Amino acid sequence: MAGINTLRPDPGSTHKTKRIGRGPGSGHQKTSGRGNKGMWSRSGSSQKRGFEGGQMPLHRRLPKRGFTNAPFKKEFSTINVSDLAKFEKGSKVGPQELVDSGVIRKLATHGLRVLGDGEVDRALHVSAHHFTKGAREKITKAGGTVEVIGL
Repeated sequence: MAGINTLRPDPGSTHKTKRIGRGPGSGHQKTSGRGNKGMWSRSGSSQKRGFEGGQMPLHRRLPKRGFTNAPFKKEFSTINVSDLAKFEKGSKVGPQELVDSGVIRKLATHGLRVLGDGEVDRALHVSAHHFTKGAREKITKAGGTVEVIGL
């Protein structure tokens, strides 16, 4: 078996580097592989993003219509009722407790929203910025309390 110091690339797998502008003997003299004239033969030539050779670019061909609510979108951190099973019976569960226990990574800008997927089998005092109707029913049915907090 050959040692690491005897390794050589296969013949034909490597190429000599193109030495541009180094005289007629190099084969890449004078125009240095850029051809004669034209946009790309000049130095400093570049195109703007989306340029399509003078054809109307795609971002201008497509119609821009309608309304987008993106700047006013509300972002909530969401949890399901089933995520509350991590906590002991009778404990207070709020946004900070959820972050500390790792149920949510961080609190979103518009707060915490509790959704009603899953079941809860213990009485908990849950405080959040918004509850769905199903989540509210499931928490109170298990003997817990629901508290809506403002931002």
